[in-house]
Amino acid sequence: MSDRESIDGGPPIPGDPFEDRAAACRRRLEAVGADVAVCGPSPNFAYATGFEEEPSERHLLLFLPRAGDSVVVAPAMYEGELAVRWVEDVRHWDDGDDVVSLLESVLSEVLDRDAESEGGGPRDDGGPGDDRILVDDRLWARFTHDLRSVRPDAVYGLASEVFEPLRIRKDERELEALERAARLADRVSLELRSRGDELVGTTESELAAEIDRLLAEGGGTEPAFPTIVAAGPNGARPHHRAGDREIEPGDPVVLDFGAFVPATYQTGTGHYPGDQTRTVVFGGDPPPAYETAHEVVREAQEAAIDAIEPGVAVGEIDRVARSVIEEAGYGDAFVHRTGHGVGLEVHEAPYVVEGNDRDLEPGMVFSVEPGIYLEGRFGVRIEDLVVVTDDGARRLNETPRGWRPLSDE
Repeated sequence: MSDRESIDGGPPIPGDPFEDRAAACRRRLEAVGADVAVCGPSPNFAYATGFEEEPSERHLLLFLPRAGDSVVVAPAMYEGELAVRWVEDVRHWDDGDDVVSLLESVLSEVLDRDAESEGGGPRDDGGPGDDRILVDDRLWARFTHDLRSVRPDAVYGLASEVFEPLRIRKDERELEALERAARLADRVSLELRSRGDELVGTTESELAAEIDRLLAEGGGTEPAFPTIVAAGPNGARPHHRAGDREIEPGDPVVLDFGAFVPATYQTGTGHYPGDQTRTVVFGGDPPPAYETAHEVVREAQEAAIDAIEPGVAVGEIDRVARSVIEEAGYGDAFVHRTGHGVGLEVHEAPYVVEGNDRDLEPGMVFSVEPGIYLEGRFGVRIEDLVVVTDDGARRLNETPRGWRPLSDE
């Protein structure tokens, strides 16, 4: 792929969407009767600030209150990086400082400020004197423990109550990044399938490493998840980790991969993943029943995507895909949900699973990936990312969904 244009972030996108997102979070805090959301390094932190970092043992926390200015508590080593963010109040601390006392001071400030504000919404947690603090779903237990130690009488909940309804609908900039990630996955898929029979004799691990190399060469910053190459009977395990099995002639090979690509703003960054699955047979005829099973999965995916439109319950998409597979006699072999949302995380809301009554809305992005898994024989999965439009759905992936290498299609 070195002779092709890389999938990169391009020039910085003007404007500061992160401050706008923070304002939307404040409105959500008011709507749910919470006082402050506290986020550690996580997709929620990145969504609201444009600052991405891995969690560590040091306290790096965003306090996003429904009233007044936000505050970031950060190790002094981040001073330069955080200076360009929209949050102006950054409280730095040095190793050896009493950071728990700093947390107590910050919480007291933001909660007292909220109590004094005239625009605060009503609380729904039992009384006007109770503080309601929402903590990041991914906040490490030690940091949650520190917050509870300085505010033990507060009512605690999860920040997803605020962030999920906002993150679940992607804006134009997020969609553009997801489209680039999908194009990258498409290009790698086409490259692999163009090699055809030459992949026979390659081990799963070797091919997974080659996929990761191609994704990186094309501009992916890191794999969206451990690349899945599952040959022959290993394909019956939906999340098989690539091993030493060689691809044999006629093996169905489940290829499930994607990479994060950057969306670069003037005031921060975000990374968005691709996620595509094709099941391909290299170098011979597939085993008995494979062609039938593959066609059933393809029809289930088509039916599910055709059923997508605003106002339809998310769980209905799972039901449609599952009914096709059940009617073909493979119901017990479809062992996972039909899909999952994709955004700053490769798995996020909405989850396309039975019982999810949330209505589909324009701007939602999720996978549609039915499968059939026959233990000891083979597996079949076909996956595309789709975005809900005003009147249906649009696929982000465009590669062929048949099972033959490109030279045979």
